Amino acid sequence: MLARHRAFGLLLLLGGLAACGPIPVDRAEQSCMRDAELASRPRGEVAIGAIGGGGSGTRTAGRIEMEISSDYILGRDPSDVFNRCVLRKSGQMPTRVLADQPGWRG
Repeated sequence: MLARHRAFGLLLLLGGLAACGPIPVDRAEQSCMRDAELASRPRGEVAIGAIGGGGSGTRTAGRIEMEISSDYILGRDPSDVFNRCVLRKSGQMPTRVLADQPGWRG
């Protein structure tokens, strides 16, 4: 019984380690676009609306969300952030520079 638990634990450990392995470079490029975008500018959303009506009056509601990366605060170059992210996730340099990536709005 103990051997069975050890074998199961070993399988879980190996499965977890395999999940941490490198991903294909094209997937890493797609994934790292967000890091590069956040390095170039903060991202945010503002929502304002009116709730109610009827006999109780109208109430206004609002929400503000802001996302700022440490790369932006430290003034890091988005291209460098992108390259380091792709290298970290895939073990390879990007196949195209950041400016040539589909969807890049730098």
